Amino acid sequence: MSTASPASPLFCEIDTIVSPDTAASQLEARGQLDKPEVWVERLRCWLGILVGELPAATVYEVTLQFTDDREVRELNAAYRQQDRPTDVLSFAAIDADLPTSPDMPLCLGDIIISVETAQRQAAERRHTLQEELVWLAAHGLLHLLGWNHPDEARLQTMLERQEELLRAIGFSVSFD
Repeated sequence: MSTASPASPLFCEIDTIVSPDTAASQLEARGQLDKPEVWVERLRCWLGILVGELPAATVYEVTLQFTDDREVRELNAAYRQQDRPTDVLSFAAIDADLPTSPDMPLCLGDIIISVETAQRQAAERRHTLQEELVWLAAHGLLHLLGWNHPDEARLQTMLERQEELLRAIGFSVSFD
């Protein structure tokens, strides 16, 4: 098992959608969406834990975007042929056939979270929006690294790993 040692330097681009009338922009305007620096530190911590599962690189890039159901639905339809919103989408950029260089930034991919769906799920699960967003970001990151849950056993293994990531940043929620 990997430890929570500091990760290699991480460049993390945070895109927060500020389009009018989106749940993400409303939260950002009210100061209720964690600042990009907070998300960068969370991702650094998680990559430090997951470092044994990462291709060798000095710098890792991850894009984390908060948006709404409309945009997530469009992406889900275009890339997954599922014409419906979902909570989180992950688009892995790692290609095993492409050579990597430890001196070049390695783009792991994009994590896109629908704040609208996250708000509904948080209410249904009786926990905070912050807990839901952190849970979804961890889930999305694991997908970027090749984790999947095609069956109940693999889902449970992934959920246990997510809970480990959340505990490392001070969250103790369980989403069984």
